Amino acid sequence: MSEPTTITGRINAEALALLDRNPAGLRWSELIAQLEATDPSWHPKTVNGCVWKLVENFPDQVYKPAKGLFQLLKYR
Repeated sequence: MSEPTTITGRINAEALALLDRNPAGLRWSELIAQLEATDPSWHPKTVNGCVWKLVENFPDQVYKPAKGLFQLLKYR
């Protein structure tokens, strides 16, 4: 799979990678903090928007087992 070229594509790819490295899932604030640490040039509101829509944009990969917790479906 090729590297995403858009900023939102790169943020989404990194968010999915972070969730893959954390089978128990990540809380909203942890996911935001780790994404912002990955590339400080990413605007915080863009990162926030991408995380906000993770479940909506990737319903076949991400779900929320509890409020504020994101987890990959394969670790359900």
